Amino acid sequence: TVDLKYDDVSYATVHQSAFLRCGMMPVQPIEELWWFKIGASEERVYYYDPTSVDAALMKRARRSNRDNTSLEIYPTQLSDEGEYKCRIVVWDNTGNSTEPSVPISKEARMMLKVNVPPEKVEITHLTSGRNLSLRCKSEGAKPPADILWTKTSPDGVETEIPDLAKTREIEPAGELYDTAEQIFYQLEENEMIAKISCVVRHHNTNTTIYKNITFVSPAIQNALKVTIQRFAEPVLYSSIENQDGRDNKAGLVKISADPGFKVPYNTSVTLKAAAPGVFPEPRYLWWVGDQTGIAGRELHIDNLEEDKSYYVLAENPLGRVVLEVPVHITTSDYSQWNDSSRDGDVIVDDTTGGLDTGAIIGIVIGALIAVFFIGFAVWYWTIRDGNKVFSPKKEKPHTIDEETIPFRSTDKPLLRTISTQTLEGRRSRREPS
Repeated sequence: TVDLKYDDVSYATVHQSAFLRCGMMPVQPIEELWWFKIGASEERVYYYDPTSVDAALMKRARRSNRDNTSLEIYPTQLSDEGEYKCRIVVWDNTGNSTEPSVPISKEARMMLKVNVPPEKVEITHLTSGRNLSLRCKSEGAKPPADILWTKTSPDGVETEIPDLAKTREIEPAGELYDTAEQIFYQLEENEMIAKISCVVRHHNTNTTIYKNITFVSPAIQNALKVTIQRFAEPVLYSSIENQDGRDNKAGLVKISADPGFKVPYNTSVTLKAAAPGVFPEPRYLWWVGDQTGIAGRELHIDNLEEDKSYYVLAENPLGRVVLEVPVHITTSDYSQWNDSSRDGDVIVDDTTGGLDTGAIIGIVIGALIAVFFIGFAVWYWTIRDGNKVFSPKKEKPHTIDEETIPFRSTDKPLLRTISTQTLEGRRSRREPS
């Protein structure tokens, strides 16, 4: 009887050698050796026939020198992870040398797990006096890496920092994982210098990475300070309109508005504040004008009727920042007047009803021409009829002197005055001309 010796699960590190054990007990002459990778179908990885063929169907695969039946893969890739099967065919004559040998086939299945050490480690920090907020991130590991924090004293003694206020996040990145941990730490009064290390440990690949940061008399970040009437001391001040995304305290606070920062008249708006990646989580306080502040991440505004600037204070032990959040009205509720408005400046077109100037002038000229023709017709018929009454008999013709009477009319027609007024910030009703 032939038994196979194998491991249910084997582990390998990417770019290194993977070993899949499949040995025989006792050792027998080999008729055939097959290795398969199990997926949607059986993919042949390696085949061996001692008489003629020693074929690696996967170029990175070969028989191990340890026992001639186990499989080695080098260099290992992440895609090599999965289930494998080895099949060994041996000759067995059941101990009877007089009988012909009989081929016996044995199979075994096993899993290969491929581990990936962290590819990149970053550490970032915010400081305010002796208050420290540190963030360490390990990227591209499988399985996720572990993180711990140590402090090295001036005489070189390294100790793990106990009882830390911290939070950890593990995010998948394809088949790999990113691990991020944030801590809040207060330096002691007598610590003028401190070396703090983020230690990333990946036990599956026996990998340890140190990221160090040294604080010497830490002070608050350089930033613009202004005094706001609500607070007795200066605070950092910014506006959502001038945040440039740099790594400063004002840039860490993000403001959003639903449905937006520019809305129609009489629209309700919800302002939201967030500080992604900031630890400890800030507290928020909203206010407008002299009104009492409202605590919370969100501020709901009912039926906004005019442009207003709202303010939010974000504060944690690392510092405080005030953001100005302007909200603008884009349209008004005077639509029945058919007026146009833009950013609070109203343009009113006060146009007098009726005909325009060209139409009135045309009517006057047409009337003058009509009166002229009517007068000429009256004059002509009067002369003709007069000849018939006063000259019944044929007499010597006589000449009648006609007196020219000038046709009088208004030199300029009386027109309506048309005016257009522009009013900024207010509306005016039209008055009849």
